[in-house]
Amino acid sequence: MTEEVEGETQPQEEASESVEQAEAAEAKPGESQVYVVKTTSGQEANVANLIYMRALTNKLPIYAVMVAEGLKGYVFVEAAGPHFVDDASSGIKHVKQRLQGVTSPEDLERYLLVKPVVEELNVEDVVEVVGGPLKGMKAKIVKVDKVKNEVTLELLEAAVTMPITVNADYVRLVSRGKREKEE
Repeated sequence: MTEEVEGETQPQEEASESVEQAEAAEAKPGESQVYVVKTTSGQEANVANLIYMRALTNKLPIYAVMVAEGLKGYVFVEAAGPHFVDDASSGIKHVKQRLQGVTSPEDLERYLLVKPVVEELNVEDVVEVVGGPLKGMKAKIVKVDKVKNEVTLELLEAAVTMPITVNADYVRLVSRGKREKEE
């Protein structure tokens, strides 16, 4: 989730800590940096929305707020300086701290690229069906077709075991199979 904030560049206030002064010195005038805010796990979206709203109302030079789907407990904030991130995140219930230093945009690329679900699934894995008429049922993978993005399942909770082929997007991995544990 990425939200853009258009802000006016305001003169930077003097930073009280030498670390913040060093971080601000790293940023060239007019450039923004990406900072990391540590949050309570599961509250990333709420924190991102609150930071976004504070940046709008206080007209802070915060340009983007991002929550990575695969990374729990962290929110990425693109801003003109670390003190703007501190201003926007101070007093928010689920914010723990702003991590020292900056993050390069190259480090964020792995969270922006979506890996297909079928790439993580293997034969013998136990999955849960998350969509369709079989929603909520657990099953064991019998066959994985990565080209068609399909998996063939045997339902564990059914009286009669018969193979069912479903789209890989409709399953969620519950546990790894025996083969992978042995390796």
